Amino acid sequence: MKDILHELEERRKDARLGGGQRRIDSQHKKGKLTARERIELLLDEDSFEEFDMFKAHRCTEFGMDADKPAGDGVVTGWGTINGRMVYVFSQDFTVFGGSLSETHAEKICKIMDMAVQNGAPVIGLNDSGGARIQEGVASLAGYADVFQRNIMASGVVPQISVIMGPCAGGAVYSPAMTDFIFMVKDSSYMFVTGPDVVKTVTNEHVTAEELGGAITHTRKSSVADGAFENDVEAMIEVRRLVDFLPLNNREKPPVRPFFDAPDRIEESLDTLIPENPNQPYDMKELILKIGDEGDFYEIQEDYAKNIITGFIRLEGQTVGVVANQPMVLAGCLDIDSSRKAARFVRFCDAFEIPILTFVDVPGFLPGTSQEYGGVIKHGAKLLFAYGEATVPKVTVITRKAYGGAYDVMASKHLRGDFNYAWPTAQIAVMGAKGAVEILYRSELDDPEKIAKRTQDYEDRFANPFVAAEKGFIDEVIQPRSTRRRVARAFASLRNKKLTNPWKKHDNIPL
Repeated sequence: MKDILHELEERRKDARLGGGQRRIDSQHKKGKLTARERIELLLDEDSFEEFDMFKAHRCTEFGMDADKPAGDGVVTGWGTINGRMVYVFSQDFTVFGGSLSETHAEKICKIMDMAVQNGAPVIGLNDSGGARIQEGVASLAGYADVFQRNIMASGVVPQISVIMGPCAGGAVYSPAMTDFIFMVKDSSYMFVTGPDVVKTVTNEHVTAEELGGAITHTRKSSVADGAFENDVEAMIEVRRLVDFLPLNNREKPPVRPFFDAPDRIEESLDTLIPENPNQPYDMKELILKIGDEGDFYEIQEDYAKNIITGFIRLEGQTVGVVANQPMVLAGCLDIDSSRKAARFVRFCDAFEIPILTFVDVPGFLPGTSQEYGGVIKHGAKLLFAYGEATVPKVTVITRKAYGGAYDVMASKHLRGDFNYAWPTAQIAVMGAKGAVEILYRSELDDPEKIAKRTQDYEDRFANPFVAAEKGFIDEVIQPRSTRRRVARAFASLRNKKLTNPWKKHDNIPL
């Protein structure tokens, strides 16, 4: 018996070494942790239960039968984050560069199936050179099996991908279908084809960092939702995100203890809006002053900064926030901001996370580049996302809400539950100057008359009361009492039940 137990320990020891000490040291020299070290940081202490530690590949081509490391380049299993169950896989770059084989894929598929069955999030720590070339089509089939499970799990359990090394070819499509993608600066890359192939095919000279680094994907492509300084920070921030999310689509998000009075009055908000209607202010200040303890987890912070998305808590309960940012492009909606916000709204709706919308939007961004890029269809994505969402929706208009953008930003007409406005709100088809130039074109030669017409238009429409008279605004509230009013609104909506007509699925304008 002792011999068998000793053999088990020896086999476990070998499996934990992955590709061997030399490769582990090489990983550390690059500033990267090993697959197992990442899991230890991500999960609660001693909570990890591993699957398939001894699983090995079946390939016999190209001399592969002589090298069959236990685990085959991926560590899989389940554990807890702050006591709540999650499934995790962590690719091991020290074993064949973390490349995906048929058996490697089987291990990932097994935990994804279990996650859907048992209703818990899946977290993938990706550090892989792509498909294992020696296996040919078998490795490609493995990728497709993983993709299919990503699709089936979408909207059922949260899926989080962390890119912690190279991620190329087919390897990028699994993360692309997950709910959140995070990268590590200077050590992670995502691209369909690498710099060498790009050079051969298009004659473009580009570095891996420029082509698919963290800066590229968080600022330009919007593929990634955030980037962290190193592996340690990445694991800590993923733990923080999981704390905001429900385990699955049948459960409510977790309720955390809070020490911030729901009826807190924030008098500084009374002076947040500048006297000059064209002067910007920072919408993040409002978000931070509304949420419990000023805690805000922002998503896609570096992309489309004219709109803000992320999570706060109100009375300890998760709320998704979408807000126009007047500091960037005057808070206009454009292609990028519409896509960013639409995806976030759909995530919240899929997982029963209530949505709070702060509105200060002068309209859609004009210009040929926007029209040629399809702003009509991209803007419709956000409109569609808000309109189909059945979760509690509370909207606060702080200043401008003009034209179609007023409709799009969770208006009463898109089944908004509570639609509040500050006294500084201006709800109209367009700004006074533009409206007067259309309505009184024949008087444009007379500046005095135009000034008087502009003033008259502002007096009539540059306020929230016309909309309130029609019932499109439920209440005009004091800025200082926004936290109290919003918290009470969401509290009253906790048992909301709303269903859409039966359909196989919708056809959102992609």
